[in-house]
Amino acid sequence: MNKASVTQLSKNDLENKKVIVRVDFNVPIKDKQISDDTRIVSTLPTINYLLENGAKVFLVSHLGRPKGKEEKYSLLPVAEYMKNKLNINIEFLNDCIGEEIKNTIAKSNSNLFLLENVRFYPEEEKNNLDFAKKLSELADFYVNDAFGTAHRAHASTAGIANFLPAYAGFLMEKEINFLSKALNPEKPFVAIIGGAKISSKIGVLKNLIEKTDSLIIGGAMTYTFLKAENKGIGKSLVENDFLETALEIIKKAKELNCHLVIAKDHVVAESLESTDISIVEEIPENKSGFDVGPKTIEEIKEVLKSAKTVVWNGPLGVFENDLFSNGTNEVAHILADLTKKGTITIVGGGDSVSAIEKAGLTDSFSHISTGGGASLEFLEGIELPGIKALKDL
Repeated sequence: MNKASVTQLSKNDLENKKVIVRVDFNVPIKDKQISDDTRIVSTLPTINYLLENGAKVFLVSHLGRPKGKEEKYSLLPVAEYMKNKLNINIEFLNDCIGEEIKNTIAKSNSNLFLLENVRFYPEEEKNNLDFAKKLSELADFYVNDAFGTAHRAHASTAGIANFLPAYAGFLMEKEINFLSKALNPEKPFVAIIGGAKISSKIGVLKNLIEKTDSLIIGGAMTYTFLKAENKGIGKSLVENDFLETALEIIKKAKELNCHLVIAKDHVVAESLESTDISIVEEIPENKSGFDVGPKTIEEIKEVLKSAKTVVWNGPLGVFENDLFSNGTNEVAHILADLTKKGTITIVGGGDSVSAIEKAGLTDSFSHISTGGGASLEFLEGIELPGIKALKDL
């Protein structure tokens, strides 16, 4: 995917110029304290590149889903965190458009600013072009480094590119490059798709089954596949409206000679609160499956050992509970070992990322995507609005 990168802007282009950078600072905040700064830290290479080349930088982000200007969704705590914890000299602006902030900027000696939550204006999510134009009036260039919002056609992710030359930041460029490898992978190519619901992953399952040599189904959606094949699932979570869809995917896999891996054995219990667990091949009527069993893990290990490219989106069990985390942890360690041997490993989705953080393997993969929904849509083959808006090479 040939999109213009911020690296194509030299010091001659950037010195004394103003740049709006769309970042994804939609971070967890409780009592004005940030518990995870991953999204902030991941944008620093782009910010530093622009500052080092003489630009004045304006960071634009959303936070949560505010209904109007709600103080609990203010980005002020993010600015304070960057200043106090990351030792970054940044000035917070209490709005994102208007003459007042233009006057503040004109009087300021700062080179780095964080604008207030862009979603305080409903025009943002409507991709209102008048609002996008007002945003654009702050700058000479636009850089998008917020892959996590690239699947949204909003004013600050798409509309603004109608008024400014638009470039990919380092993080956005990395996301595009790695996820593109999954669309044109080195073979054998294996995808592991987990999570609770088949309904949220239909598009990616149908697209990947056309490309993968093996497709591993994990998480609670396993039981929709098993029920579709008339196998007993006890009280396990199931989406009855998608049984036909599951059968279509099973049939398509056979037609395309794609090896479909669906759990052979299960870790079961009467509830998530129960500590009385057992490993079974047939799930009793009074129990639910919450993780894959050892036979399934062995099959997954066998499938993965020859893979050259692996995409993983979604856990294999309820990994938050240690009793049901073994399948997800095993896969994380298998992939970490494969990465050392040269396999391209790409992880996407918030739960998958949380799982590898819990396993202490954050730095053990080729690429960890910062966008759950965006990475899924990318893997479906959908052209994301935030990427489409960038300049073509």
